[in-house]
Amino acid sequence: MTAQEPAHAAVARRPLAQRLFYWLAWSSVQGVVTALYRLRRFNLERVPRSGPVLLVANHQSHLDPPIVAFCVRSRQYRPLARESLFRNRVFGGAIRALNAVPLKENEGDLGAIRTAIELLRQGEPVAIFPEGTRTPDGAMHEFKRGVTVLLRRAECTIVPLAIEGAYDAFPRHRRFPRFFGPRVAVMVGRPVHSSELMRDGPDAALRRLEREIDAMRLTLRSRLRASSHGRWPRPSPGDEPSFDQAPRKPLTLAS
Repeated sequence: MTAQEPAHAAVARRPLAQRLFYWLAWSSVQGVVTALYRLRRFNLERVPRSGPVLLVANHQSHLDPPIVAFCVRSRQYRPLARESLFRNRVFGGAIRALNAVPLKENEGDLGAIRTAIELLRQGEPVAIFPEGTRTPDGAMHEFKRGVTVLLRRAECTIVPLAIEGAYDAFPRHRRFPRFFGPRVAVMVGRPVHSSELMRDGPDAALRRLEREIDAMRLTLRSRLRASSHGRWPRPSPGDEPSFDQAPRKPLTLAS
């Protein structure tokens, strides 16, 4: 696909069976996640329906990629996944059919950045989890500095997302998720163009994304506690802000 070719053309060129499998799979998973965890989604209208979009989210569990997919709705987004996940023929084939893009682990952050930039140039919606790995304790952790290269070179709309409750549903130390207890929610922040986000430099942009996503995460945490009468999420380091929330002019703080 050329830089001038519409993004939907790349999707249209994918085999019909793959496109149908994508929608059928995510629709089925959405129904299951909604039933098991009473999934709540806020501000979905903020996700652009066309053009290159970089979705930036915190990383709580293996549930995060489908939760992001549920926010994109009318578009087929491209999650970036470790190459090792493709080694199993069945699982690897399934996530490849769901548009996952393998990242060579020995290339580290630079491999992920090159892949994401190419997909964005093709007009695709791409999701990244800048913490690099799932949270070990429910709190949000610092974004990797390598992401600043992507923020500097990406000429696209950037949309912050906060996920909460997924750590309680499927923490990294469990082989299988918990069922019928934890509640999960996701909130979409206001979109901002990369040029505006980078106005004060890449490091400031990264810090602002961290603060905004963590602030939204804490808002969701409070709402989930209220709706579950204090049962979920369970007390953890995630109860406290992970970053200095000193007052400053916010970029795109969601209500």
